[in-house]
Amino acid sequence: MNMGMGEAAANDTTVRVALGERSYDVVIGSGLVERAGRLLAERLPGARVVVVTDETVAGLHLARLENAFAQAGVTMAAPAVLPAGEATKSFDRLREVVDHILAARLERADAVVALGGGVIGDLSGFAAGIVRRGMAFVQVPTSLLAQVDSSVGGKTGINSAHGKNLVGVFHQPALVIADTDILDTLDARQFAAGYAEVAKYGLIDRPDFFAWLEENRELVFSGHGEARARAIAESCRAKAEVVAADERESGRRALLNLGHTFGHALEAATGYRSERLVHGEAVSIGMAQAFRFSAHLGLCESVDAERVAAHLSAAGLPISPRAIAGEPLDADMLMAAIAQDKKVSHGRLTFILVRGIGQAFIAKDVDPVAVRDFLRDELSS
Repeated sequence: MNMGMGEAAANDTTVRVALGERSYDVVIGSGLVERAGRLLAERLPGARVVVVTDETVAGLHLARLENAFAQAGVTMAAPAVLPAGEATKSFDRLREVVDHILAARLERADAVVALGGGVIGDLSGFAAGIVRRGMAFVQVPTSLLAQVDSSVGGKTGINSAHGKNLVGVFHQPALVIADTDILDTLDARQFAAGYAEVAKYGLIDRPDFFAWLEENRELVFSGHGEARARAIAESCRAKAEVVAADERESGRRALLNLGHTFGHALEAATGYRSERLVHGEAVSIGMAQAFRFSAHLGLCESVDAERVAAHLSAAGLPISPRAIAGEPLDADMLMAAIAQDKKVSHGRLTFILVRGIGQAFIAKDVDPVAVRDFLRDELSS
């Protein structure tokens, strides 16, 4: 494993996101919350901070993070503690966080610290990106999904009634601190949801990694330190490489949306209600659908779609929209959400499809009739 700079310990892994003057480290390891103050002070000397978190995470981890900052001599404003859940990614909560930062009189060189999962990271990063036209931003992701996906790459934003993540900016963090110990506080559903994003990297272009996950999934879930850290680090490396090559998603970075076009439509159709569906579950269904749709179009073998579905199902993840609790979904409703997807260009549908495991590609101008027919079959069979 690579030695991080300064305060990073020998058993940490440091993944560099190479973006020129905006490059930053993703530090992965055990006990990092306790070292977070020194890691931040090392990279942002003299910065004051405001922590943004949610009520659930605050009860578990906020005091430890505040103590770490105090021990390192980092000056802290009062934290902003928000309700937990996807509904927090809203205009109202964004305004609340922006007002909180301004009331604390933080300056551009000071830092917004996101302590939480993807919701808190996306919202906090957006606020940091627009206050004073761009403040420093540090991610302390507390979910597996955030550690391997949303905390890396600079995508920030909130949801709209028209769809997920439609309002936001690209704003890279100055540092990501991924403490593997913090994942022990996740419930089984949330950990499995994050694992969907881990599997995604193997399915995009790392078939050997997917094969390794098939052999080692149980170790990753059981908390085996080496296996879990390897899965997280490999995921972060995969994302860092793509982000470095295509920061603003003008080309290759769109591959990271494997499963997300279907998945985001499912989230919109269920009203972003976590009791019905959380993001990683939507991605799992979406990836399984992307493979089935690709097989339906003759692009990949059905055996690949079956292998992917079997792996995700074994991880405790849903693989079909029919598995979503509550009222049944409608193909027309899903198509309306898909039409709002960020990858739509000039009204034409773009999907991430596959020619096999580890062979994802960007498919432009996908026939909406074929998509609608596929969704009707998915919802009725």
